[in-house]
Amino acid sequence: VATRRMAATPHSPATPFAPSVSLPAFAAAPHSLQLSSFPASRHAKRHVASSPRQVLPLLNAFSFLLPRRAAKRTLPLSMTRTVPKNGVANNVALVALGCPKNTVDAEVMLGDLQKRGFKIQRKPQDADVVIVNTCAFIEDAKTESIQAVLEAIDLKAGGVKGVVVTGCMAQRYAEELGKELPEVDAVIGFEHYNQIGPQIERIITASGFAMPEIDVGGTDVPFRPEWERYRITQTHAAFLRVAEGCDHKCKFCAIPTWRGKFRSKPFEAIMEEARQLVATGVTEINLIAEDTNQWGSDFGSEDPRRLSDLLYALSEIQEVRRMSLLYCYPSYFSEELIDAIADIDKVCKYIDIPLQHISDNVLKAMNRPPRLYTETLLKKLRARIPGLVLRTTFITGFPGETQEDHQELVDFVKEMRFERAGIFAYSEEEGTPAATLPNQVPMEVRENRRDQLTGLVQDAQRAYAESRVGTTMEIVIDRAGEGGFGSVGRTRGDAPDIDCVVHLPQSLPPGTYVEAEIVGALDFDLLADAPEAGEATREMSAEDAQAIIDRARG
Repeated sequence: VATRRMAATPHSPATPFAPSVSLPAFAAAPHSLQLSSFPASRHAKRHVASSPRQVLPLLNAFSFLLPRRAAKRTLPLSMTRTVPKNGVANNVALVALGCPKNTVDAEVMLGDLQKRGFKIQRKPQDADVVIVNTCAFIEDAKTESIQAVLEAIDLKAGGVKGVVVTGCMAQRYAEELGKELPEVDAVIGFEHYNQIGPQIERIITASGFAMPEIDVGGTDVPFRPEWERYRITQTHAAFLRVAEGCDHKCKFCAIPTWRGKFRSKPFEAIMEEARQLVATGVTEINLIAEDTNQWGSDFGSEDPRRLSDLLYALSEIQEVRRMSLLYCYPSYFSEELIDAIADIDKVCKYIDIPLQHISDNVLKAMNRPPRLYTETLLKKLRARIPGLVLRTTFITGFPGETQEDHQELVDFVKEMRFERAGIFAYSEEEGTPAATLPNQVPMEVRENRRDQLTGLVQDAQRAYAESRVGTTMEIVIDRAGEGGFGSVGRTRGDAPDIDCVVHLPQSLPPGTYVEAEIVGALDFDLLADAPEAGEATREMSAEDAQAIIDRARG
């Protein structure tokens, strides 16, 4: 399984430094990338997002890449299907792009394929069929997704028999993908993910050229069990989807058009999924949705349970050591939820709340909650939850944003000193109201404002890292250090694959929890020492940990 972590988007958890990325060997690297079986630590201290260009229609975005495709194609379409490697066509690889919700989708798809007898390969060039699980939130994400599809198509000249496109781009642009990329064998949407096995079997047994099979379906897809997964993340930390879809009308965002209306996953389904994940070695659960803290709001008066009740219930699972909340919307922090976050030891004092701006003029244009509400909420959260780590994202250069609006945001960021934050220059998305608003801000101005804010949040994060020196913190080990020396882990204020990391000199198995002294700061990351760490502090034996690693590697 090849995972390529996208730069986080304004709707999702984000970081102002370079993304942790694992790439298939064939991938062209538009920025600094690493190839690893575990997520790489985020050492590069530059802004994640490449400069967004003026948004083009999708077909123009395809045309932007067509010269490369034409240059690389070495066989006519009718000859791109080749015999399977070793005569056995049951090897599948998946290139994972996008957010944690896409990661869950990918793991579930791979779990289905594994149950069907397919072998999961880490390297796409070793597969008979390559699945590209795409992202489509902003133009940069779409361009990277198209690039990944083209790279998978190129592998047909070397023995790959089929390419399948899934994910948000497949859901949003199925017909365009089929028309512009006829070398793709299938485009599959959310509703028909459970049919990916039969589709791949069809591809393997087909002969000659055929236009892509388009199998998308609707957006409001019913929930299905999501615990039988082939894990492509750390085996001790899992994303658990508690809801899907979004009912908000943010003018810059097109996600509701392909993810559907907001709907909460049933309580018992979540609890069963958590228990099943724990049975596979998961000790950290990260709750995700489009608007995670809205969970339960659609249950009605017959079921009064809300996210606070779910957190208390999940905390009763003995093996769970940590829980975190990602993708929270400002409007759904009830008094009960704030109390639950503060009072439940297993809940990390870490909240991700994308705010997008603070000027009322811009917030109104975005259709987001006003400044007074936001400021009141943030002050309440910090007062009621000691040691809280706040993550947020902001957008610069939204249509109509004046220099005064930007300065208001600058002053707010200086005052709040967010522990984690990501800044994005506004990118027009076709189909959104913001794309047609008057007073579009020149791209150069958007980027300059983004860079100014990025510097401010990086200064705050350096100061926060330095303030940790001399303290003792709980660290969970995620992977071995560079070259196999030492270990790399995270504090309770860092989400997996998203935030900062901690480097330790001790070599400890993934999934180990240790109390470590923070001895230094490496820019945003931390240096720690856990000299007393031994078998007694581990959640599992070294042998059990190695078995989990071996299973994760396939």
